[in-house]
Amino acid sequence: MKLGELCEICSGGTPKRSVAEYWKDGTIPWVKIGDMSEKYVSSTEERITDAGFNNSSVKMLEPGTLLYSIFASIGAVSILKIPATTNQAIAGLKIKDDSLDRDFLYHYLKSRESISKSSGRGAAQNNINLTILRNMQVTLPSIEIQRSIVRNLEMISNQVTIAESHLMDLDALVKSRFIEMFGDPVEENRWARITLASLCTKLGSGATPRGGKAAYKTSGIPLIRSMNVHNGYFESKDLAYIDEIQAKKLDNVTLHKGDVLLNITGASVARSCLLPDYLAGGRVNQHVSIVRCDPNRMLPRVLNSIFTSDSYQRFLLEHSRMAGATREAITKDDLETMTVPLPPLSLQYKFAAFVAQVDKSRFGGMLHLLNSLSGIMHASFFSVADTD
Repeated sequence: MKLGELCEICSGGTPKRSVAEYWKDGTIPWVKIGDMSEKYVSSTEERITDAGFNNSSVKMLEPGTLLYSIFASIGAVSILKIPATTNQAIAGLKIKDDSLDRDFLYHYLKSRESISKSSGRGAAQNNINLTILRNMQVTLPSIEIQRSIVRNLEMISNQVTIAESHLMDLDALVKSRFIEMFGDPVEENRWARITLASLCTKLGSGATPRGGKAAYKTSGIPLIRSMNVHNGYFESKDLAYIDEIQAKKLDNVTLHKGDVLLNITGASVARSCLLPDYLAGGRVNQHVSIVRCDPNRMLPRVLNSIFTSDSYQRFLLEHSRMAGATREAITKDDLETMTVPLPPLSLQYKFAAFVAQVDKSRFGGMLHLLNSLSGIMHASFFSVADTD
């Protein structure tokens, strides 16, 4: 069926910002795309006044209305938990009858986010109009099957949340133990400090093969990008591969066991993790730096814990904003002159043994498995082949 046959669909509007009475001391929630990062929207950053509501095309949407972005970030989906208004970049979808489960439609639309983006029109920014949205085809199984699909997807989602919570608890435990043993790596001077240039045998980033994403292979030599590097863990999802010829041009950034990976540009700047052993021999692109320390002076696990500590993260982020003219960046010169504390190796080994006992990788592996399973289930339940 067409989405317009299943839902009443409308778009929002924006009160004039030049009129102070439309915004000052407003009490009516006004939703922007930035408020749609989670499944439910239960609060908003901005509010409008009664005057702003009455003197614009803004419409009041009921709790339970699905929000769907149709401008710029096409395909973002959320469900309202509160009565709210929205801007013209977002459409409100109110289900007409009981033949369609709200949570089923939420997952269905989420599974088609990439398709929605490809339908976008507009020279400056992608957008889709309400006609396109109303004509979107929805494969509609029985309500019983819809609810069964939702139960399965929500079960996996709950398990992902639990795994993420465990990882956060373990991260906090490791950080607490690190501070207890070594002190604050920025604020305290418990140990002598050493520059990364004198501590490390390798500091450097790579490049993206000519042709960008189109040049990547489905198998071959791993090419690590910033999206793979997270604080304290490596995300193998969307890992890219290159062939021998492409890799030869990046021989100077061949990865070794024990390397620390540090993101040096963009929104993910300062994120750091240890290289998984199985990726030794791979390469990095220009957004990721290899930080290879002398293991006779500092253990990679300790260096990574320094990088991911709260105070050193603030230090790295502040440094990136000073270095980057139009975007965050940490240059090679910056890295070489940065200093880190150098505690005794005997104490470093004690910390490494503690981290090994914590065994975060078990939960990281479970999280990766659950996310993969969620992707498989979405593909199975909402086959792309069903689209028009």
